[in-house]
Amino acid sequence: MAKPDETRGEVLEVLRGVIDGVKAGTVFGTPVSRNGLTVLPVARIAGGGGGGRGDGSNGRGADGSGGGLGLSARPVGVYVIRDDGVTWSPAVDVTKVILGGQLVGMVALFTLRTLFKMIRDRRTRAQQPSPAPEEAATTD
Repeated sequence: MAKPDETRGEVLEVLRGVIDGVKAGTVFGTPVSRNGLTVLPVARIAGGGGGGRGDGSNGRGADGSGGGLGLSARPVGVYVIRDDGVTWSPAVDVTKVILGGQLVGMVALFTLRTLFKMIRDRRTRAQQPSPAPEEAATTD
C-alpha cells in the first residue's frame, strides 16, 4: 500500500498534467488552410474531479481513500476565415435535432387531439335536442 505522501504526490502529478493539457490549443484545434480558406475547429472542454479520505469510521480495519477525475471534449463548430471576413459554422448534433423534432411532433399531436375533442363535443351538444320548457300550469 502506498504511503499518503506518495499518493498525494501522484495525485498532484496527474492534476498538473490535466491542467497543462487544457489550453487554448485544446479548445481551438489546429487551423487548416487551403486555397485562401482557413478552418479553425472549436471544442467545448469540461471537467470535474473529487476525492475522499476516511479513518473516521468505527468499523474493523477502518481506512479509506478515493478519488476521481473526468474530462470531456465536444465539438461545437468551426470558424471559417476568408479574405472577405470570418463566419461561424456550428456543429450540428443530429441526436438533439431528432429529439427536438419528436418533442414538437408529440406536442402537435396532443394539441390536435384536444382540438378535435372540443369540436366533437360542441357538435354533439348542438345536435342534442334542447329540453322543452315546462309548460306553465294554468289554473282556471
